Amino acid sequence: MATQLSDAILDSNLKSLPFLRKGKVRDVYAVGADELLIVATDRLSAYDVVLPTPIPDKGRVLTQLSNFWFAQTKDVIRNHLSATPLDHAIPDAAERRRMEGRAVVTRRLQPLPVEAVVRGYLVGSGWRDYQETGEVCGVKLPKGLNLADKLPQPIFTPSTKADVGHDENISFEQAARMIGPEVAEQVRRYTIAIYEKARDYAAGRGIIIADTKMEFGLDEKGGLYLIDELLTPDSSRFWPAKDYKVGANPPSFDKQYVRDWLDAQKWDRKPPAPQLPPDVIAKTTEKYREAEAWLTGRRGG
Repeated sequence: MATQLSDAILDSNLKSLPFLRKGKVRDVYAVGADELLIVATDRLSAYDVVLPTPIPDKGRVLTQLSNFWFAQTKDVIRNHLSATPLDHAIPDAAERRRMEGRAVVTRRLQPLPVEAVVRGYLVGSGWRDYQETGEVCGVKLPKGLNLADKLPQPIFTPSTKADVGHDENISFEQAARMIGPEVAEQVRRYTIAIYEKARDYAAGRGIIIADTKMEFGLDEKGGLYLIDELLTPDSSRFWPAKDYKVGANPPSFDKQYVRDWLDAQKWDRKPPAPQLPPDVIAKTTEKYREAEAWLTGRRGG
């Protein structure tokens, strides 16, 4: 499916609903007092800077993949999705058409101030920490592991959440001090259970989920919910199983293609970021769509 850059949505700009906040990728609006409309735009961030060039179809892919995984994991934990249909949430028909496929109505919950990260393979910041300390976020690992090694078992390695700038890895004990030991233990248990279920499913479709991050929120009674996005190329590291080998960082279905191009520009990783050229935009859109097709078995339209 070809998509023109003119079709991309950098900002949602809805006028028919009260605007609440703007994240790196998502715009959030109020739907009455108890619900939210969350719009996944085509914005892309790299090195914690939002790029000026959107990636066509990215927001739709993120939304559809998240919805797919929410359905796959609802037997593990409840999630934030509401039964309210989009045509009830967005009164303006023209705005609703623009948002179809990329917007969801959710319950209004209180997000926890930590990100739940689970790692099944040693890569990224975890690999760097292991080389220096033999640990990842306070979790002691066996000696002699190599880059991209599969870990003996998945490990829970939480981080802080930053709307601006970098998230910071923290230990489980630090997370427990922030959100309480009982909630922290629940989050760890659910995060690993969801990862293991998704890992096994993806393996059957030729994809390795090396790591992923999730977010959780609480209702007014303290009940825990899975929120935000789930197991997308923005929140996960997906590797083609056929290209995997220990000691190398396999190509992934995410924005690594953009990062590689940015690195070649000698950009200082501070705003403003450079405009992306057409070939990089097209290749990145292709990577996101490929992840969706491999995991769900369907092509985006």
